[in-house]
Amino acid sequence: RLLRKVAAISPAVLQRLRDGGVREDRLVLIPSSIDPGRFFATGARAASRAELRIEADELCILSLVKLIPRKAIDVLLRAFATRAIGMSAVLVIAGDGPESRRLEALAGELGMRERVRFLGRRSDAAALLDACDVFVLPSRAEGLGVAALEAMAAARPVVATRVGGLADLVLDGVTGLLVPPDDVPALAAALERLCRDERLRRRLGQAGLAHLNDGFLAEQMVTAYERLYDELVDAEARG
Repeated sequence: RLLRKVAAISPAVLQRLRDGGVREDRLVLIPSSIDPGRFFATGARAASRAELRIEADELCILSLVKLIPRKAIDVLLRAFATRAIGMSAVLVIAGDGPESRRLEALAGELGMRERVRFLGRRSDAAALLDACDVFVLPSRAEGLGVAALEAMAAARPVVATRVGGLADLVLDGVTGLLVPPDDVPALAAALERLCRDERLRRRLGQAGLAHLNDGFLAEQMVTAYERLYDELVDAEARG
């Protein structure tokens, strides 16, 4: 009640604030954004794939996440293990967190230890995105999903769950594929579809890169906050 304005990073967060009782005249939508120049192809795809032990004829499915229950990497591992994709692709999971040991154990139980790479915390997201062919974010809840923005900046197709801001960011069938949360068969089918269709991967990836212009560029976010600050300063000056 003490705030003049509340900025939401996605329509889903905006609705949560609205449902929580924030007055409509205090709400403003300013999506999270990125500088796509940080994620353009690094030119090191071959070297990155060699480090990850990915053969030339294998596809790389990548997830950049914190290893916590909300990110649903357990669902991703089960989806990866249930389809033929596991025989022609490598799953790379970059990130750390309290679920790390449990998830590594689950990969072993599923017989996927040789097909899954747990990298831990990494600071080279651009190189990893350059190495991958498909990006996946299987979250159970998400405010927006900046990792998906980063993948789109690298022109990679995104498979994500229809939750929170992800459902607004990823346009199903246009910039990526959306599936219900905690749905192992649906996630497996979406991953397999992209693994089998190179033209679809390319089309979705290019559309995702173009979609960043629709309010997800860093300069657009900065301009929106500058406009908001100016509005607040002017209102204060008017008394």
